[in-house]
Amino acid sequence: MSYHDEQESIESLKAWWARWGNLTTWIVLAALVVAAGFNGWNYWQRRQTAEAAGLYEQVLQAAAANDGAKMARASSDMEDKYSGTPYAQMTALAAAKVLYGTGNTAGAKAQLQWAVDHAKDDEYKQIARLRLASLLLDEKAYDAGLALLSGTADDAFKGLVADRRGDLLAAQGKADDARAAYKLALDSLPKDDSSARQLVQFKLDALGG
Repeated sequence: MSYHDEQESIESLKAWWARWGNLTTWIVLAALVVAAGFNGWNYWQRRQTAEAAGLYEQVLQAAAANDGAKMARASSDMEDKYSGTPYAQMTALAAAKVLYGTGNTAGAKAQLQWAVDHAKDDEYKQIARLRLASLLLDEKAYDAGLALLSGTADDAFKGLVADRRGDLLAAQGKADDARAAYKLALDSLPKDDSSARQLVQFKLDALGG
């Protein structure tokens, strides 16, 4: 390349930079900020998950000891600090079981409702709905239980939801609706789940008709 050509290239580069230099700089800086933010977010997420895992050890210890007070503290900390981690939904179900077993039904209901509202995975939400519906059945809050189970359930839970709806309807004295629910449960439960199917069949036979 001749000296003249080099000068033309330099002048062209200067002209281009004068027009686009600031924009290019801002784009590069923005990309660096985004990359830094992404890395920082990933680090924060990993740290949150690790800390939640440590707290979950306390949850397991409280469950093993059936310690309602310790479980209540651990579950409160988990929900306040690590609600975005998978450990929070696991804690809510574990806490509900322990609290119910120690006579704290209100606390158990609160934990199950938290899982219904905040669980990241649909499976945990559905399990929480079923367990909460059982508590509402015990309290004779039948309409609330049916409302909780309204809507379309995932195929894996369709039979269980229908069975629980049958229980609520039967308790209300709505025999025909309860029969329909139990029949749907039998149609939906896995064929190899003989114990669950036998229980539903027993309740269906008990209704007569």
